[in-house]
Amino acid sequence: MTDFKQQVETLSRGLVELISTKELETKLKRGKPLRVKLGFDPTIADLHLGHTVVLQKLKQFQDLGHQVIFLIGDYTAMVGDPAGQSKTRPMLTKEAVEENAKTYLDQAFKILDRKKTEIRHNSEWIGKMQPIEIIQLAGHYNLGRMLERDDFKKRHQEGNQITIQEFMYPLFQGFDSVALKADVELGGNDQKFNLAVARDIQRAYGQEPEVILTLPLLVGTDGVKKMSKSYGNYIGISEPPKEIFGKILSLTDDLMWHYYEVLTDEHLDVVKKMHPKEAKVKLAKMMVARFYSEKEALNEEAEFEKVFGQKSKPSEIESVEIKIVSKEVSLTEVMVTAKLASSKGEARRLIEQGGVKVDDQKVESVEMKLSAGKEYLLQVGKRKFLKVSLRAKRSNPVDHRDCHGP
Repeated sequence: MTDFKQQVETLSRGLVELISTKELETKLKRGKPLRVKLGFDPTIADLHLGHTVVLQKLKQFQDLGHQVIFLIGDYTAMVGDPAGQSKTRPMLTKEAVEENAKTYLDQAFKILDRKKTEIRHNSEWIGKMQPIEIIQLAGHYNLGRMLERDDFKKRHQEGNQITIQEFMYPLFQGFDSVALKADVELGGNDQKFNLAVARDIQRAYGQEPEVILTLPLLVGTDGVKKMSKSYGNYIGISEPPKEIFGKILSLTDDLMWHYYEVLTDEHLDVVKKMHPKEAKVKLAKMMVARFYSEKEALNEEAEFEKVFGQKSKPSEIESVEIKIVSKEVSLTEVMVTAKLASSKGEARRLIEQGGVKVDDQKVESVEMKLSAGKEYLLQVGKRKFLKVSLRAKRSNPVDHRDCHGP
């Protein structure tokens, strides 16, 4: 097992908060594998990259030789996590939870080593608790402390309903740590209150409190809101490789560096010396390889280079034939007729911005003319390619698009 100081350095990367470094060092110094817990409530069917931030951190613990526990909160999912909620969540049915849980493990094991992962369901112990045991659990936490929670406090001040059911969620999550004898627990930074409750519950049951590692909520592809299916800014880990690759490439440079920090183990100093485009392609390959295969990643890279590379083009390019009434016609006119620009003004702007090529050569002048009787390869931007054959009007071409010349 790696030296405890190196472990702390590795495990501290990308965190929002570590409670506490001293406690983690103390546990690591004992030289025994830690029991590291990560709980997921199966409230939705599919995971996205935002969920994998904590999975990646769990994988780091696993690679360092610790015992990781993937806890499926099949019981707590029915109760409902009040974190960040402005009103009481409706309880999920057992059937809905079981249906959502089916795909969780397969998705999680695209990151974790299945053979080294302890899989548990909290219905194993919470579902068997007697009423008196639940009452005893509730007796270990103070109502005043519960109302200090930001979302509860806000709702209480606004006169909105808070149910006793919602108070039970952090208590049950805390009891999970007691049942599993957890040394460490991971969670998003929106889970800090729940995780802190777990430390108190463990103390109440005579256990050493777990260390807490909170991680950031991944910002979605829009660069503004947290990644969520409801916001449409997510990258699902079960999406086709092409979608994952394309969505990674659409990220802003700043967001891409952050994704490297929390989703990979790459040395950031090395990554930041790369050109942003090169770094993005590398990140996209890593994500596709992680969730599919190295072969799929290479296939997507090859397709990207085919379309966006400097020396290659798509395997299939549309061809059109355009009739002109004189020997020459302006490139801007052809672009409008071929629907590569909506107007001559837009065509001129595209040329002035360096976004137009003819036969692989960047167009330098908006006055460029094309000749009848010739075929040209036009490229506008990175994605639009079109083969254009210019024919004098008397040639009676099959394409009925007309240019009237300058």
